[in-house]
Amino acid sequence: MTENSKTPTRPIRVPIVIWEAYGRVCERLGTDRTSDLHQRMRDQILEHGSEEDRAALQQGEQELAERRARMHPGRPRKG
Repeated sequence: MTENSKTPTRPIRVPIVIWEAYGRVCERLGTDRTSDLHQRMRDQILEHGSEEDRAALQQGEQELAERRARMHPGRPRKG
């Protein structure tokens, strides 16, 4: 595992009322903020990213899969 394979928290600044509204929308859509934001990042990288960006996305997705497998062996992924 490399140093870059960690998934640290990334704080963002957003008004509380927007964050709460976004949470309600995500709930109605059957997802959560984290999953929704991850998907948005994937979509943006795939649509606008360079080959290097797409390779980084693939590497990051692999690291997340490995991390999830260690955390919850045998448990299916949410969503």
